[in-house]
Amino acid sequence: MPGDPAAQCLHRSRKRREAAGYAPRHPEDTVLYAVVLAQLETFLSRQRERERLVPRFVERELREFLACGILAHGFLRVHCDACGKDRLVAFSCKGRGFCSSCGGRRMADTAAHLVDRVLPVAPVRQWVLSLPFALRYRLAYDAGLVQDVLRVFVRAVFASLRRRARDLRGIRRARCGAVTFIQRFGGALNLNVHFHTLALDGVYAASREDQSIRFHRLPPPDDSEVARVTKRIARRIAALLQRRGLGPETDSEDADPLLHDEPLLAALYGASVHGRIATGPHAGRRVVRLGDRIGAEDAAVPVGPRCASAAGFSVHANVSVPARDRQRLERLCRYAARPPVATERLSALADGRLIYALKRRHRDGTTHVLFEPLELMEKLAALVPPPRFNLVRYHGVLAPGSRFRAQVVPEGPDLEAANSHRGCTGEVPGRVIPHPEMGRPSPRRRSPRPRNYGWAELMRRVFAVDVLECPVCHGPMRILAAIHPPDTTRAILECLGLPSRAPPIAPAAPEPERAPEPDFFD
Repeated sequence: MPGDPAAQCLHRSRKRREAAGYAPRHPEDTVLYAVVLAQLETFLSRQRERERLVPRFVERELREFLACGILAHGFLRVHCDACGKDRLVAFSCKGRGFCSSCGGRRMADTAAHLVDRVLPVAPVRQWVLSLPFALRYRLAYDAGLVQDVLRVFVRAVFASLRRRARDLRGIRRARCGAVTFIQRFGGALNLNVHFHTLALDGVYAASREDQSIRFHRLPPPDDSEVARVTKRIARRIAALLQRRGLGPETDSEDADPLLHDEPLLAALYGASVHGRIATGPHAGRRVVRLGDRIGAEDAAVPVGPRCASAAGFSVHANVSVPARDRQRLERLCRYAARPPVATERLSALADGRLIYALKRRHRDGTTHVLFEPLELMEKLAALVPPPRFNLVRYHGVLAPGSRFRAQVVPEGPDLEAANSHRGCTGEVPGRVIPHPEMGRPSPRRRSPRPRNYGWAELMRRVFAVDVLECPVCHGPMRILAAIHPPDTTRAILECLGLPSRAPPIAPAAPEPERAPEPDFFD
């Protein structure tokens, strides 16, 4: 429709990217941006009317998302010396919440860093811990409790590795290593705090002669071992909550500081964890789900290999990567570090509602979830992590403070050939990467490359596309300058005939009067 802000945003975003000289996005990729652009002020104003202010870090994330990829907020000028072709690349918002562009870049950067410079050439197993609903709510804002629960989980996994190393190999004082990704989201845009731990599928043992360490691979854990780990986790976390005054008999209002400090955030977290709506006329109702729904008694929980449950805790440990398959390891790291929103699965219906397709069909038959625009806004707000809430943690010999880290962690060019996509042979020109069971790793050189990868290098690595290749003559392009002063940015864009102003944020819409509704929600 001509007056629809969302439709206008879709058109402007597509035309703006085409005119700037880089590949246009699919229309689905702009649905999320259009919704935030049209509903941000309405969402903020309606919470102010109820005297429940949106936290500043959430509002900042939403506003910075609207500046992501907009040339009017600054850009890089890229130039080809051979044919004179220019290209403008807009700045990103670097958001940590739901921005799919920045989240995708961070995902690729983190996975490349782990494979190149952190995880040694050793087998890796993924341990996934899912938590009870009540604990998910508390972990969404309590960073200290997250640290304690994660410590219990990792220690239980490490204890299993050490026990099996002692029983099977006779190894005493074994040392383990792992990297954990803290995911705050579920497949239906719900708040679901859980842990993906990539643990080395074996142990290191120190030599008594020269204090070097040697890796010993262990066989996969059986179902009984995973069940033992799960029961230990459930028992120790219950004791942890009891010590912290968060047991079942505790008064929930007294033990919930978020309810007093940020009542809106508490409502958003609680509703998102349980799959309900927190605000608006449908507050308290379940999110509308679509699909071939079946009864709960027919949706039996499947029991798979190396999967166990106890007291609401669930552990899955059936995914592993061989030592030499660095490509598969990088894909696993990307999966664990992925952003929460898959924009290609979000689409708008003709009546203005939004439908989000699930990646996998739920056990109850749900394939899609349906949101009103403001309902989607509250789900996005719940997914924004609080400040100083680290989402990647390192343990054991891979921890920054470990005295064995220098002997274990590869650095820079040491694994460059092994990580190339021509095949993982382990052979590097001028240096041989030893097998994990061949003894002490050789000394490693310090990488001259900075920690973060360049955006062009990430695109080349992930998509095999060189974004600094000229589309006209296929020659190399170079970055000339970063343009961000508003006056300079506006003058250049006007000279090039491109939009010099960001899309305007839609004003707050008045709240409609509530009318009686049919009770068709489940």
